Amino acid sequence: MKKNSLNENDKKSNDSNEDKCQLKKEITLINGIGIVIGSMIGSGIFISPTGVYLKAGSSGAALVIWMLCGVFSMIGAYCYIELGCIIKRSSGDYAYIYQAFGPFLAFVRLWIDVIVTRPCCIAIVSLTFAEYILEPMFLNCVQPIMARRCLAASCILLLTFINCWSVKASTRVQDIFTFAKLLALVIVILTGVVKLCMGFTSNWESPFSDTNTDIGQLTMGFYNGLFAYCGWNYLNCMMEEMKNPVKDLPKAVLISCSIVTVVYMLANVSYFTILSPIEIKLTNAVAVRIGLDNFSVMWWVIPMFVSMSTFGGVNGIIMTTSRMFLVAAQSDQMPASLAMISTSLSTPIPSVIFVSLVSMVYLVYPDMYVLMNYVGFVTWLTFAFAILALLYFRFSKKYQKLERPFTVHLIFPIVYLLVSAFIIVFAFVGGFYESMMGTIIMLTAVPVYLIGVKWKKPKSFNRKLGDFTKFVQKLFIVVATEPDESLKLS
Repeated sequence: MKKNSLNENDKKSNDSNEDKCQLKKEITLINGIGIVIGSMIGSGIFISPTGVYLKAGSSGAALVIWMLCGVFSMIGAYCYIELGCIIKRSSGDYAYIYQAFGPFLAFVRLWIDVIVTRPCCIAIVSLTFAEYILEPMFLNCVQPIMARRCLAASCILLLTFINCWSVKASTRVQDIFTFAKLLALVIVILTGVVKLCMGFTSNWESPFSDTNTDIGQLTMGFYNGLFAYCGWNYLNCMMEEMKNPVKDLPKAVLISCSIVTVVYMLANVSYFTILSPIEIKLTNAVAVRIGLDNFSVMWWVIPMFVSMSTFGGVNGIIMTTSRMFLVAAQSDQMPASLAMISTSLSTPIPSVIFVSLVSMVYLVYPDMYVLMNYVGFVTWLTFAFAILALLYFRFSKKYQKLERPFTVHLIFPIVYLLVSAFIIVFAFVGGFYESMMGTIIMLTAVPVYLIGVKWKKPKSFNRKLGDFTKFVQKLFIVVATEPDESLKLS
């Protein structure tokens, strides 16, 4: 009888777990590769080559910077695999910094993403999407700014609906558009190969002539290149939705980063083969320039594929950022309404909508690239803190007994931290004003944390906040969710 009662209790427990509203594990290895490649290849490879070239001074130095950016990103991604396998929690480096250094530094990391980094990225990539969509209609004309903004907003709203509707649908969008963006780059690469075979080698006769020797300028060129590689850590933000995270995360990240690095190098070789130095300096849309000069009446194919690339990029950022905000809300560092999940769709609807609304606010800002420059070195500082957390987990007695299904050699996090320290310091040399503004933006997290998180609010305020949370629940039919006990941040 006792045995039967135990079995009945176990059955009830299993039933309650099955009925519990939580994120579904629907992401496979192929989906993971699509998320990483789709997040990395956005607008960067189509607009960053000009910035890198201007700072490097020569095609040879620019290629070296692109290669070093790829290697550096690969090392960071390699270290993040161990972090993801230790702390199997969505939200990526937010969770790692929280677990290692406490809620305050984790909130600083979160604040940078909330106030600038992620919404700015979404706005920039969606505006790039709109620019390339409108290019065939406004060839050799100035595009109406309102048309760009409205089309960018439409892109964000459509992807918001998809991400609210289904995780499977959003990952399918990512897979399809990842293929499209790779196809666009393959077209650019093959065009360069054809040109080389036809004898167009004049741009490679002195590849390192006029190379810039200013270390500050080269560092800023490195930042421009790293912008194109951003996204290598995004799959860590989806850990709780991966079917087999420990097995698939290493494969997905290493395969994706290798593919992107090779594709970026070959694409830049094509750019420098087909276009003259003057043409590269005078245009931000290098891929479109190649289409205009080489594809005759079919030149519009390149803008079409680039717009598809940026569409997938926006999807990847919305999908992963919403998970970060969800986990932060579960940790009481964001409003409780963002910790809600749809009872029927199992998607974090409030968090997805919040990400999209903040992003659309930035569409009206006159120069978001300036904001991105402000937080450029701060972003890499927070990445360095996440890698520092890896070393903390290795040597702290509290975490030495953690299961480590994947372990990296210590040389990799050490090299990453040394290079990060170098580029952070020299960011002040090459862009002192931008770096100081980034520091100020980061420091604004202190009063927000004290007022929003630590301050014990009046009962009247808590009642109004509770009423708003109930309104969100009724509006979207969502309920609060909590992770498994083993995944909770402490």
